[in-house]
Amino acid sequence: MFEAMFKFKQKSNREALEGLAKSGTEISQPDGLTAFRFMNHINVVDQIFKAHLTNTPHPFEAANTPETPSLDELRARITELDEWFVGYASSMTTEQLNEPIEFTFTDGKQGRMLREEILLHVLAHGIYHRGAVGLILQRQGAMPPPETFTRYLHELEPFRRDAV
Repeated sequence: MFEAMFKFKQKSNREALEGLAKSGTEISQPDGLTAFRFMNHINVVDQIFKAHLTNTPHPFEAANTPETPSLDELRARITELDEWFVGYASSMTTEQLNEPIEFTFTDGKQGRMLREEILLHVLAHGIYHRGAVGLILQRQGAMPPPETFTRYLHELEPFRRDAV
């Protein structure tokens, strides 16, 4: 299930970035800056939790960076990390998913979560913030892509829409 959910996240991130590109939203606009900051925040948090999952250090002192990357930079970073999460999620066994991971949050406080809980957090966190990006796209006059798992499944496997 995690592999499917991370493929859904991958598609949702791609659609959000495409929506920003097509809408003409720019970093120099207040709404544009907010949307880019949300997408960057999603990516930074994903990177932080990847580091926790792999027991490697990360360079972040906060859940966002001082600078705001361009759309092309965001697309490259997010695409690479989404690929990693799809591969990681597809390789996990039940035993591995239930393994506790100890780490330090960016605020310096200690944390402990199961691998499964970290993966669920990464998924839910992205959905939450992409929803805000969707509202910004609506304000810009663009139609945000509907981010629903059912739509994803039915596009992937159209037979699911057939009568039972």
